[in-house]
Amino acid sequence: MKIYIAHSTKFNFKDGLYTPIKNSRLYREHEVMLPHDNHSFFNSREYITNCDVVITEVSYPSTGMGIELGLASYTSTPIICIYKKKTKPSRSLKEISKTFIEYQDSDDLITRLEMALDKFNR
Repeated sequence: MKIYIAHSTKFNFKDGLYTPIKNSRLYREHEVMLPHDNHSFFNSREYITNCDVVITEVSYPSTGMGIELGLASYTSTPIICIYKKKTKPSRSLKEISKTFIEYQDSDDLITRLEMALDKFNR
């Protein structure tokens, strides 16, 4: 499965998102695009329109992420919204996704994502 990870750059995404994902079976079993992970220039528009699912960390708002989610929604790419406990994601996200995962910490995030993707992949 091709997975695109969208997020704000306003938090420590490398430690809070990228490292846990890289250390999980998600990264070993799927093609995961981490857009700010030392990649040479790539076309996010092309990648999003050709991926199987977009996972977006929505604890922090971001205009760029909103543009990516609009593209995913427009092309009917499924979107999974993840957010930290005690944060309040934008209610407008319910217009583009039915899947929301609240998580406590990195381990909880990975466990919940693996379960969601296992169901999605059936």
